[in-house]
Amino acid sequence: MPPTTTAAAPSRPDVRTAPASPLVERLDAARPYVLSIFRIVVGLLFACHGAASLFGVLGGAAGSNGGTIAAGTWPGWYAAVIQLVGGALVLLGVGTRSAAFIASGSMAYAYFDVHQAGGLFPMQNGGEASAMFAWAFLLLVFTGPGALALDRVFACGKQG
Repeated sequence: MPPTTTAAAPSRPDVRTAPASPLVERLDAARPYVLSIFRIVVGLLFACHGAASLFGVLGGAAGSNGGTIAAGTWPGWYAAVIQLVGGALVLLGVGTRSAAFIASGSMAYAYFDVHQAGGLFPMQNGGEASAMFAWAFLLLVFTGPGALALDRVFACGKQG
């Protein structure tokens, strides 16, 4: 049999790669753990919004003076359910990408449907939280849950 050949990756003589500094190497090594901490904090904050709206805890639903959102009202009650359930799933690292995708979409909807009418920029229309959550969850869709996630524990039991 003739020897197999592989195409060499195209090289770019104008691009030089310098060795990574010790600081960069340490930061890169910590990336999966810091990503997990980011996921946990974002999930917790999102779940707290849902719990406040559904159960009246932590000050209650926004603008309700400690109250809740009436069950089944559109879109507030459904958004609160997504916040509570999606936030808890992201917090735990269970189905993170799917939960983050749905949460990101719900926050994008909140921004464009609820806040956008109040002004072009989030500072004008009160949509900072919606915009930040939408982008944070979209980031988690692409990065995954990081090193510390329950999905990884469940996956270890499936290998064999």
